[in-house]
Parts: sequence; C-alpha cells; structure tokens
Amino acid sequence: MRLSSPILAVAAFLCAGGLSAVAAQSLARMVEDRSVEAVADRLAAEGHDWASVLGDGLQVILEGEAPSEADRFNAISAAGAMVDASRVIDNMRVTEAQAIAPPDFAIEILRNDSGVSLIGLIPADTDRGRLAQDVAEAVDGQDVADLLQTADHPVPERWDLSVDYALDALEALPRAKISVAAGRVSIDAISDSPEEQRRLTAQLARMKPDGIRLGLAVSAPRPVIAPFTVRATLAGGRFAFDACSADSEKARNAIIAAAVSAGAERPLDCRLGLGAPTPDWGDAVATGIAALHELGGGTLTFSDADVSLVAQQGVDRALFDRVAGELDGALPDAFALDAQRPLPVAAEAPQGPPQFQATLAENGTIRLSGRIEDRRMTGLARAFAQARFGADHVVMATRPGADGLPAGWSMRVLTGLEALSRLAEGSVTVTPDSIAVTGRTGHKAARDEIAARAIETLGPDADLRIDVAYAEELDPLAALPTPEECLAQITAVTDAAKITFDPGSDTISREGVPVIEAIAEILRSCPDLRLRIAGYTDSQGRETSNLQLSQSRAEAVLTALRAQRVPVSGFEAQGYGEAAPIASNETEAGRVANRRIEFTLIGAEATMAGTDFIGPPLPPVHDAAAQPMADAPEPPPVRPGEDGPSGD
Repeated sequence: MRLSSPILAVAAFLCAGGLSAVAAQSLARMVEDRSVEAVADRLAAEGHDWASVLGDGLQVILEGEAPSEADRFNAISAAGAMVDASRVIDNMRVTEAQAIAPPDFAIEILRNDSGVSLIGLIPADTDRGRLAQDVAEAVDGQDVADLLQTADHPVPERWDLSVDYALDALEALPRAKISVAAGRVSIDAISDSPEEQRRLTAQLARMKPDGIRLGLAVSAPRPVIAPFTVRATLAGGRFAFDACSADSEKARNAIIAAAVSAGAERPLDCRLGLGAPTPDWGDAVATGIAALHELGGGTLTFSDADVSLVAQQGVDRALFDRVAGELDGALPDAFALDAQRPLPVAAEAPQGPPQFQATLAENGTIRLSGRIEDRRMTGLARAFAQARFGADHVVMATRPGADGLPAGWSMRVLTGLEALSRLAEGSVTVTPDSIAVTGRTGHKAARDEIAARAIETLGPDADLRIDVAYAEELDPLAALPTPEECLAQITAVTDAAKITFDPGSDTISREGVPVIEAIAEILRSCPDLRLRIAGYTDSQGRETSNLQLSQSRAEAVLTALRAQRVPVSGFEAQGYGEAAPIASNETEAGRVANRRIEFTLIGAEATMAGTDFIGPPLPPVHDAAAQPMADAPEPPPVRPGEDGPSGD
C-alpha cells in the first residue's frame, strides 16, 4: 500500500520539528550549564566563595549571604562580566552589620618635677573644665599638658569612680604614673625613702573605694651608706657579720656565698645601698673573706677603700705572711690593706680595767655608770644622752676621774652611747680594749650602722663586739602586708604579664613560669592568706569543655604555687569557664583577654552580693587582683550533654 504524498509531507514535517525541538533544548541546556560554570569560576576566582550559582534557562541566579553590601555588588558585577547582565537574577542577602563596639576609655597621668601630662581617650560627655580644675588642684599649680581625645560613646560603668580615685592618688604622689580605666586604676610611683614607700602603699590601699581594682607598685631609692662598710669576724669556726653593705644584687650574692663558704649560717643579709668606692666591691670583699677563712680566725673590716685584716692570736707567721701578701695582690688598686698579726701577750696578774656602762631599759630609761674623765665630760655625756633618749629618761651614776683612763676614752664613751641609741633595749660596755653592744632593735640596719659609725670614729682596728638581735615586733614598719596590699602587688605583676598556658591544655607555658615565680615571691610574705584562684576561658567550643579546662588551669596555678613553697592551705582553685567575659568574644584580642587567671580573696562574697563588684572594698573586706580584671561570678549553668573543643 502506498502512502499518499500529503501524508509523507506531514510526517516529514513532524519529524523535522521534533528534531529541532530536541536540538534547541539541548543547546539551551548547554548554554545554561556553561553560563553557570563560567559565573561560578569567576566568583571563586574573586574570592566570593560564599555565593552559589543556579541556572534557570538562560537566567543565572545568584544566592548566598554576602558579608557586606560591597561584596554583594562585586558578585553581581563579576557575574555580569561573564553573561549578559539582564540574565543575572539577584537572590542574595547581606549579613546584618554589627554594632560598633565602644572604645576602651583610658587615661595615662604622668607626673614629675617638670609637670603633669594627661594622655588618652575619654567620653565626650566628660566635663573637661571640671577635670582640668580638679587636676590643677591635685598638683598644686604645676603645669598640666592636656593631650586627651574624646569619643562620643556612653560613659562606662565605674569610670567616674576610677577618675576620682586617680585624682586623689595624684595629690599624694609627686612622681608617679597612674593608668585609669573603668573600674581599674594602676599606679607606679617613686618614694623618697623606704619609710615613705611603706606609708604611701598603705595610704593608697586604704583610700581605694569599693568597686575599683587597684594595681600598686611604689619603689624607693637605695640609701646612701657612708662609710660603705663590711665587718666580719671568725672565731671558733663561727663566722658572723657585724656589718655588711653591698652595691648590687650580684655583689651581695658574692659576699654571702663567700661567707657561707667560711662557715656562716643562713639566713644572711647584706644591705643594698649607694656609696661603694669601686664597682669591684663585691669581689674584693669576697676575696677578703676567703683570706680570713684561710687564716682560721680574726677580724676583717672594709671601710670604704680601707681594708683591715687582724689575725687571731697565735696564727703561724708564715701562713699570715702568705695570706696577707696574696690578699694585697688580689685586691683592686682602689683598696689599701692593713694586715696585723697580734704578738703574744705575756701573762699578767688579773686586774680590773676601767669601764663605762650604759643600760637602756624597755621603758626608755637609760642608766649611765662607770668611769668618765672629768666633770666637763660628765656634762657632755649627760647632754648627749638626753639628746638621744630624752631629758627625763637619763639617770647618771658615773664617777669622774682620769686616772688609768687611756687616751680617747671620752670618744669611746660617746661612740658607745651612739650605738645604744639605735636599740630599743640593751646595754653597752666600754673598756680600753673593746666596745660591747648587746640588745634588741626594731631597725634591721641597726647592726650595720653601729659598726659603720664605730669604725668611722675609732678606726677599722677597733675591737667591736656586737650582739644585736632584730625583733620584728619592735619594728613599726615590719608589720606584715595587709591582704589588700598583697593583692595590689599581685595585680601589679599580672598587669605586666599574663599567666599563659600551652594551647588547649592546662600546662603553664614557659612565658608563664616567671609570672608564677613573681607571684610566689609576694605570697611568701603574706601568710594566712585565703585566696581563690579563678580560671576563665573564651566562648569558643562547648561550655562544658570550657568549664573543665578553666578548672584544670586554676588547679595548675595552685600546684605551681605549692611547688614554689608558698603556703597554700588557705587557697582554693575554681573554674568558671566562659562566664563573665571582660571583652568581646567576637575578636581575637577579646578572646585572648577573656582567657585569664584571676585572684580574689575568700571572704568578700557577702559584700559582693547585690552589687556590681569588680574590686574589693576597704578592710576588713578584701581586695581582688586579676589578669585581666573581672568579677568572680558563680559557676555558669551547664547545658547537659554538650561536649566539644575548649575555648582556647
């Protein structure tokens, strides 16, 4: 059967149409795929990995969350460069912009004899006129350089309280650097003497208002020691210092090491001060002590550059000559040696030598008895004693008469009274051969000062027998530091350097070890302190893991302090995880600040209740020191079942 021509024509037409449709559809799909691929490659090349590309016929659809409006526009432009811009459909959204974080307001106040400088950033709402007036009143008319800048942000909490305290401190400190932040004040000051250092430290700690965290470091210059003196005796195998001065830690260590080698028992002290005649002082004294030890006994005196070596009775001449010669050659050129070997003394019938004695009672009464040359010297001794001990406390029981008294007797008597004036109670006995001083004192340097003055007056060969004991209860400056003072010192250390750990672990890093050692040195002077060591992390990772890590790190600090021989029976370690951040966890700098160890005193919780407590109140409530500063909150609630990497 043959098909008619019209039917064939229609069939051919339908086949051709079907084939054309299939070809057109394939071509459109190919164009769509190539367009999507080209646009995706271009977006990836320009760093827009956040964008995804879809095809819908000839249309190219962009989806995703752009970090900013600029990134969104750049992605559209990149797509338009690869296909016709009319084919690009924008289905992208833009991440909401975060609010601008307020700046860290702070003031650096620098004061010295030249004037005062204010440097930093303060809130725009600050009354600049009143601030300038308050500073001018605090510094008593000194020139003030105002280099402060402002920022239009809300005044942070406790900012005004910190500024007011800083101005009060500025008034008391003629040379200081005071760093002020909201809720925190750090003070570095210079005092004129150790006594003023102690007074200022106590005054500033007690001036501090509630809610302010204080970092306090007051330094004092070394005293000038004149004459610069070391006097050592070695008898019966027992080595002792009557006086010891050093110009540096290195010199002191060298002198003490030589003394221990010569038979001295620790603890030993050697007063640091200014006035050494040569930088080689420590080595010279150590050499002299070694020579004294080799002789087996005697007395060694360094008074500035004069050196006296007196051997014990009966020392072998050859040994003495060799040791004295070697010492003379070993001493630096600045020193002059006088070496003496006592000659044997023939036995004589016992006879009572002339003697002067003064006794100082605990109530301050001094009784003078024994021999004085004449009535004129009696009056001089009375006047000298009244000047030193008070007119109503001197009892005279002396006997005038120059018979049998050696030359210089009056000077020896006055030297003995001067020595006794440095004691709280005791006695001095003066004979033609020696001056013996015994008693108790509340002044640590009394022994050194007694020896130095006696040597300066009577010469380095003077026979001094000093048995003076330091009694801490008699020292008005030796009271143990208060908890607030201890915490202020810890704050000064932790402000300068953080206790850091190896990443993700509770192992204290190499950089954190010196900080632990410095804190331990402070805590050893703070017995019976009840201290909480609190650990904090940032918010990265699971809350339960952060809590565990903070607890482990707090315990690691406690263990490290125990290893430093710190009495830690009153300490406790507590981890708080990511609670109470002191900075934003959205930035790396903020996360670093939030990973911290904080110190607080146990017993202040009752006062903290219901308050925005950052620092401690005044005694009897205790202070807090942290690095960086923050409250010590209750442990945060734990979400059950969570786990993951730590926030470190």
